[in-house]
Amino acid sequence: MAVSTSAETPIPVGEVSRLIGGWVDRLGAVWVEGQITQLSRRPGAGVVFLTLRDPSYDISLSVTCYRQVFDKVADVISEGARVVVHAKPEWYAPRGQLSLRAAEIRPVGVGELLARLEQLKKSLTAEGLFAGDRKKPLPFLPQLIGLVCGRASAAERDVLENARHRWPAVRFEVRNVPVQGVHAVPKVIEAVQELDALPEVDVIIVARGGGSVEDLLPFSDEQLVRAVGAARTPVVSAIGHEPDTPLLDLVADLRASTPTDAAKKVVPDVGEELARVRQLRERALRAVSGFLEREERGLAAALHRPSMQRPQRMVEEREEQITALLERGRRTLGHLLDRADSELAHTLARVVALSPKATLERGYAVLQKADGTAVRSPQEVRADDALRARVAEGEFRVRVADVPDDVAAAADTDS
Repeated sequence: MAVSTSAETPIPVGEVSRLIGGWVDRLGAVWVEGQITQLSRRPGAGVVFLTLRDPSYDISLSVTCYRQVFDKVADVISEGARVVVHAKPEWYAPRGQLSLRAAEIRPVGVGELLARLEQLKKSLTAEGLFAGDRKKPLPFLPQLIGLVCGRASAAERDVLENARHRWPAVRFEVRNVPVQGVHAVPKVIEAVQELDALPEVDVIIVARGGGSVEDLLPFSDEQLVRAVGAARTPVVSAIGHEPDTPLLDLVADLRASTPTDAAKKVVPDVGEELARVRQLRERALRAVSGFLEREERGLAAALHRPSMQRPQRMVEEREEQITALLERGRRTLGHLLDRADSELAHTLARVVALSPKATLERGYAVLQKADGTAVRSPQEVRADDALRARVAEGEFRVRVADVPDDVAAAADTDS
């Protein structure tokens, strides 16, 4: 329930602390899981003090328990162990401190941890976080490699030495972080995100040497897995040895069995690349030489052809063909012209034979009226009509002197 206060009616600090204590008491006992980061067990003291930390977040709580509660598990737990505690929240009003009063402490066994990891693996797989189409390809020759590893660790030495032995010009941006314990997860996440934010970093390697299942648990943490899955830069997981398979291996863009293997997979070997370049140069030289040899043989064969040795022969052959075609064309045209001339002569003779002029030359004449029409019958003229007579050598005018009576009568009847 909210407390009604104001600047004029404040409540004392003791009352605030008392109210908080009342709210905390209403929470009741809870089961809490975490990792022990500090353990204080003083000789002769009846109370043991613990600090319980969330492995995924930078959050911790103080835990107290009676010695008889802790003695039941004293042989199986120590700092760094994961435990499940049944405790009741308590508020220490004089100092304003919250703590947990543990009534029972249970160590989390390896089998239980593995079962939880398997359940988390199934959940993330169903979410698609491990899908192959999410994997980003690694650059062929990274210019700057980000490395997340323990300080002065064997994993760091293996990666740096092997990578520089394979490609001496390679550069590293190293982030030394805790790789086990309660601070491992947030520090590794911070280092990965910091390197991912650098545009010049081409690939990130997260490396750690071998260890127990408990030592490698930070690399199966859900928050770390999601942080790597969201990274823009390709990430290589090199955790432990070949049999070790933390969840980081599944979300990373490439899994390396060891830190040394990570260096071999990320950085090409300069000797191998030089040998490959030599092989490619030799193949190219052989290909070019073979091509030139084939072209030279083809050119020599072309030069030995008759058309190339005596190129005018082709023109001469075509000249003979053209001459023959011209002669043939002339003969054909001559025959056509002769036939046409003969036909024209015959036609002209027929025209001359049938022409009126030929008739006139035989002594005949053509009488024409004034309008030019020819007189074909005596009934077409009358006495004293002026006519024009056409003969072979010219024409002259005539006048009709007389028309027979029967012809004139017929003409009158027609008119």
